[in-house]
Amino acid sequence: MADRLEEYRRRRDAARTPEPVPPRPPRRRAGAAAARFVIQQHHARSLHWDLRLERDGVLASWAVPRGLPRDSGRNHLAVHTEDHPMEYLDFHGEIPAGEYGGGTMTIHDRGTYRCEKWRDDEVIVILDGERTSGRYVLFATGGRDGRDWMVRRTDPAPPGWTPMPDLVRPMHPTRAARLPRDADAWGYELRWDGVRAMAYVSGGRLRLLSETDEEVSGAYPWLRGMAEALAPTEAVLDGVLVRIDTRGRVRPARSGRAAPDAQFLVFDLLWLEGVASLDVPYAQRRELLDGLAPAGTHWQTPPWFPGAGAEALDTARAQGLPGVVAKRLDSVYEPGRRSRRWLSIS
Repeated sequence: MADRLEEYRRRRDAARTPEPVPPRPPRRRAGAAAARFVIQQHHARSLHWDLRLERDGVLASWAVPRGLPRDSGRNHLAVHTEDHPMEYLDFHGEIPAGEYGGGTMTIHDRGTYRCEKWRDDEVIVILDGERTSGRYVLFATGGRDGRDWMVRRTDPAPPGWTPMPDLVRPMHPTRAARLPRDADAWGYELRWDGVRAMAYVSGGRLRLLSETDEEVSGAYPWLRGMAEALAPTEAVLDGVLVRIDTRGRVRPARSGRAAPDAQFLVFDLLWLEGVASLDVPYAQRRELLDGLAPAGTHWQTPPWFPGAGAEALDTARAQGLPGVVAKRLDSVYEPGRRSRRWLSIS
């Protein structure tokens, strides 16, 4: 019988990597126990997820750049890689730079699965994991010596799941001469002089749209790390691209390579993990956003001030900002509209 781990061992040096490198060919597991699977999140040269299914004493493996699709409306690329040893069911750690697959590997999910079909060009399984469940089909698409596959979910998404929207236009405030009189009914944010942008985060990838619905992801490559940092979380975020210099002065962020002071300031959350929040009151959306807490080298969630309009306006003036945006605590998000439930005050 052919050694199914020959290719795996050929690519790895047991003296240089913490990965399990069994010296002998694998043996099939005795008994009728349920077949196991693991999904590992792999921060290698590019972020991806590795799906591994127990089969004939090894783990049949696919690298999935965007992770398994959570609804049945999309196919994701799945690259068929070499079989891995069973010890990989529990492997996590740092593969040294320069080694094959170098980077950080963590266990995203694991569990058991039931196989409905297993052919050389098509595999149908029902996964039952801690975070992942559902019926998936993996199918070969040809090319690259049979490595190119796709994966698709074929059963309904979990109850209440809604697909990520393709487009949510930004909501805008109405100009006002003074702070609202019923201050306790409003939340207040500092107003930033920047480039408004909507961020669509899925599978560790970023799609960034301008106010005019233009795809501008390539113009701000320094923001791609936010999607990797949030992975595997999927979300739609509203924010503004700015530069904050050492004197605290704020300017619109330039496109191209990141300056040390470039920031994406996130102030609203419109869709999260299959649940739209457009109709959720502003105060609750801010709570959800604060719970997600996107923060990194070039992105952060600025504070908001419930019921404290005068203090927020004083802070804005002290920092040389244009003013504040007052948002009613019970206001829903109205895409593409200029609403009096949001007020811009200088």
